[in-house]
Amino acid sequence: MKNIITLYHGSKSGLHGEIAPQSRDRCDFGKGFYMGTDRMQSLTLICNYPKAKLYTLTLDISQLSLLNVEVGLEWALLVAYNRGKMDSAKGSHLYKKYSTLTSNFDMIVGYIANDRMFVVLDRFFNGEITDLALIHSLSALKLGRQYVALNEKACQKIKILKEEFLSENDRIELKKISETNRSKGIALAEKICREYRREGRFFDEIIEAGE
Repeated sequence: MKNIITLYHGSKSGLHGEIAPQSRDRCDFGKGFYMGTDRMQSLTLICNYPKAKLYTLTLDISQLSLLNVEVGLEWALLVAYNRGKMDSAKGSHLYKKYSTLTSNFDMIVGYIANDRMFVVLDRFFNGEITDLALIHSLSALKLGRQYVALNEKACQKIKILKEEFLSENDRIELKKISETNRSKGIALAEKICREYRREGRFFDEIIEAGE
């Protein structure tokens, strides 16, 4: 069925009780239940935790209101808001836009700020690279997508198909893969950032404009 999607969720110590939107507030899209389209991405997020478990899930998106956030500046600014990077702009039109952007939706669909993107995003937030450098890096790194259930209605549409425990050997191999991906991503992003270092706007300029 076209409304049924297979997704993955990595948990540091396993799920307990009903699925609920109970992640940390400072996640990419705020508090919710996070699932990814890329199995390996979910695995590398939990490879440092001895009690980690991977869950294969199905999600029925019928009758859910979805906010699709495409890769680009809007995605980056929504992540910035949820990570508290926009607090200096409280009261501005820009801040208000992102504080209410997801309020009428059951679920957000957007790209994952994975191992390869954390460094590039931080460089953007810290004023080291422009929005154009960031956007081109996002496109080049081919990030996986994540589905975030924001409320109980969305969580009730999720079913667990499979639970997998990660052995110590599994985690060691995944750590190697994660480090390799991170190194490759940083090198690629560095090349792109050099190409666009004089084009576009810096994060503080966008925030100060309050557009």
